[in-house]
Amino acid sequence: MALHFSQKEDTIIALATPQGVGAIAVIRLSGNNAIKLANQVFYGKDLEKQESHTIHFGTIRDEKRVIDEVLVSLFVAPKSFTKENVVEISTHGSSYIINQVIKLLVRKGARPALPGEFTQRAFLNGQFDLAQAEAVADLIHSDSEASHQAAMNQMRGGFSGEIASLRTELIHFASMIELELDFTEEDVEFASRDDLRILVEKLLRVVEQLISSFDLGNVIKNGVPTVIAGKPNAGKSTLLNALLKEEKAIVSDIAGTTRDFIEDEINIGGVIFRFTDTAGIRETTDVLEAMGVSRTHEKMKTASLILYLFDLGDTDMVEISKDINKLENLGIPFLKVANKVDKSNPLFVNELKNSYPDTIFISAGKKENLETLTSRILELVNLDKFRTGNTIVTNIRHYDSLTRTRQSLLDVLTGLDEEVTNDFLAMDIRRSLHFLGEITGEITTDDLLANIFSKFCIGK
Repeated sequence: MALHFSQKEDTIIALATPQGVGAIAVIRLSGNNAIKLANQVFYGKDLEKQESHTIHFGTIRDEKRVIDEVLVSLFVAPKSFTKENVVEISTHGSSYIINQVIKLLVRKGARPALPGEFTQRAFLNGQFDLAQAEAVADLIHSDSEASHQAAMNQMRGGFSGEIASLRTELIHFASMIELELDFTEEDVEFASRDDLRILVEKLLRVVEQLISSFDLGNVIKNGVPTVIAGKPNAGKSTLLNALLKEEKAIVSDIAGTTRDFIEDEINIGGVIFRFTDTAGIRETTDVLEAMGVSRTHEKMKTASLILYLFDLGDTDMVEISKDINKLENLGIPFLKVANKVDKSNPLFVNELKNSYPDTIFISAGKKENLETLTSRILELVNLDKFRTGNTIVTNIRHYDSLTRTRQSLLDVLTGLDEEVTNDFLAMDIRRSLHFLGEITGEITTDDLLANIFSKFCIGK
């Protein structure tokens, strides 16, 4: 929902800490009258006479009835997250107390905040740009070292800085081309076409790098969908349990025990991997098992990584080669993982090493050589680019705007090749600037803002 002007002038209130019983809860108010409203129900020091960034002990009262003993933190505009007056009331974590305090302040004139409204006000008041505002939500939902680092980099302006630099360089040429339109009869050239070509080609290289980083960024933000696939009884469930370090999947000597998916998340090297233990792949007359096998094939097609697991004591080279050919045709990265190495024939192991030297030999049951497996898994994700500090695109909206920017820049190059008139060149340059501006919020609409901030939690 887009904010109307009158709503932007409201003082808003929400619980800033998670719902549920806890030791403390924090209730947040923001708006011109935030301190004034809090002062009406707070018994202690006069909050309207206190300095910013101070904390005060007292009680919250409804008339003479004491609701709770609290600590009140003051942030006087513009020295706050929203750049408005902000009050944070720390109460005991009782849901009854929380509701009583919020209802009391609503009666005094506060309005319940919309999802993401605090962050939206921070953006509208110039605290940060739109890409940084979106990073606030990413930071809240980060569940690994990599996703946390990516969100922090974006929130602190790393990505926005790249976009601003691109726009600044392009704006200069855009203004020169626009100026030429005012002097069409004089036949003057303020913007060198050769220099414009060099600039656009340079910008395209940067945009291409950002676009190509999205695959890694999406993995960092959402986790790597990883499928463990292989014949029944190859040890897939045992491997999942070993990686999880808990008995999540049922392990049995009976082939075909797993008939549906078992999924869980594992943090490896600061990256979340969403593992799926699938039904064993084989020909079967069992209707339920056949359905599981069919769904396994579908799951493999949507994976970002496949662990092809096979039993060294129950698989021959012909079968392994056949399976590997099928996986190569899928076009999805996969690792060859030979299980039960502790029970294998050394001659067969040597043959396998010669034919497929990148095979990883493990014993899932005895948890042997799992460190090598997890290291190889991380290598496939290719975090080197991320860890060297390169800007990574993690947001699908940014990716979409960048692809549109790329097309507009390509249209500029086409226009230069075909020697189109200045008004057509200017139109394509303006489109490029428009799509770049959408990322950071220089160009925006109420509907776009409503869509972005509605995905935030209430209280942020």
